[in-house]
Amino acid sequence: MPLHNRKYLKENRRALRNDATPAEGELWKYLKDAQLRGRKFRRQHSIGNYILDFYCPSEKLAVELDGQVHFHSAATEADKERDEVLQSLGIRVLRFENSDVFQQTESVLQEIADAFN
Repeated sequence: MPLHNRKYLKENRRALRNDATPAEGELWKYLKDAQLRGRKFRRQHSIGNYILDFYCPSEKLAVELDGQVHFHSAATEADKERDEVLQSLGIRVLRFENSDVFQQTESVLQEIADAFN
């Protein structure tokens, strides 16, 4: 079974792209078309059973934006487990709060760029 973009998640990926959060839309302005140091990012890319907000294949880097739903203990535990699975596959995960994308855009972009090899 393929690891990336499994067929059964295709409709979910499409729906998430079409209904992006305002923070995802804002960050995508800076990541699309390889604008950040020439690195190509994909939106709503799935790896295993997880759909990542943004994924840079060349860097094996996932960028996740967390809104209010992520601030509860159950969601925090699920995020931790998900990050551990991705890390076991050699994928680094960066997490930012949605508000950071709007209030600290430059520092978010800098932290992403600093994670490049």
